[in-house]
Amino acid sequence: MMNQPGKSQDIEVRPGTFVTGKWYNRSYRIVKKLGAGACGTVYLAEEGRKHVAIKFSLNSSSITTEVNVLKTFQKVQGKTLGPSLLDVDDWVQPNGNKISFYVMEYLRGKELTTFINEHGHEWLGILVVQLLSDLEQLHHTGWVFGDLKTENLIVTYPPAKLRWIDVGGTTQQGRAIKEYTEFYDRGYWGMGSRKAEANYDLFALAMVMLHLYHPNRFEKGTNPEKTLLSKLQQTNELRPYQSVIQKALYGDYTTSEQMKIDMQHILMKSTHTTTNYSTPSRTNKRKHQVKKTVKSSPPVRQSKYLWEGMGIVVVVCMFYVVYILLQWI
Repeated sequence: MMNQPGKSQDIEVRPGTFVTGKWYNRSYRIVKKLGAGACGTVYLAEEGRKHVAIKFSLNSSSITTEVNVLKTFQKVQGKTLGPSLLDVDDWVQPNGNKISFYVMEYLRGKELTTFINEHGHEWLGILVVQLLSDLEQLHHTGWVFGDLKTENLIVTYPPAKLRWIDVGGTTQQGRAIKEYTEFYDRGYWGMGSRKAEANYDLFALAMVMLHLYHPNRFEKGTNPEKTLLSKLQQTNELRPYQSVIQKALYGDYTTSEQMKIDMQHILMKSTHTTTNYSTPSRTNKRKHQVKKTVKSSPPVRQSKYLWEGMGIVVVVCMFYVVYILLQWI
């Protein structure tokens, strides 16, 4: 029923298998695999008619650590950091082997890349500001996300919200990052250490933004720093955010709040400019149409950016929710 090749945590459970906890006797029907990493494997499962995500690990201490992280998130007042924790138990197989697992909220949504491609590049700044707010809260609790990457992010809606879906790499500040993916790791690029601190996550977030427009994960080459700057400068869609991304790559931000403030300023500025950052292959007629559209954008759309950037005007928030709901009607 289960297989562990080598040291990986790719634990195989057949769809249709019923997993019943030893201690609390709650039962879950496995639907499909969602992903696997160094700390375990996550499956979509059903408890009755409710969908949940269940993570298995052969390392019970790893499960304990992640459960403690999720419990910490739930204590952050007024914020939802990551999925909600629903259950923790052990699964005893017929052969007597024990597998630790925990069950969490299943977040239904779209991958970040898919969402941006379908709804427009202007959403990137808005979603990044949202994520920076969550990272700010996370860092205040004494943790660093660690394995921040595109695959660990999902956009739920409506309203659109960028959320993380796997806390396997979360590490206490000051310690060595326990799980990372090379492309998003500043140590791999020679741009810093693997010490768990806020700007480690911010470097990874900058790489997430780059990865959106370079899905094949380019190689670092003989001069990693030059490679990163070159890719950034060549990416027209990221031109408005170049200065912020560059500062994040160099570790110039010491807190998420600093990066968020700079992103907010860019979003605010975008409501007062008609600059078109689309690819230069568009015709002059199309450029004129885009320019005219931006210039004549209704107050509701401008208010959306104000709400994301400042988060202080309740009336604007109402307009924002209505606007997003209209996107899926």
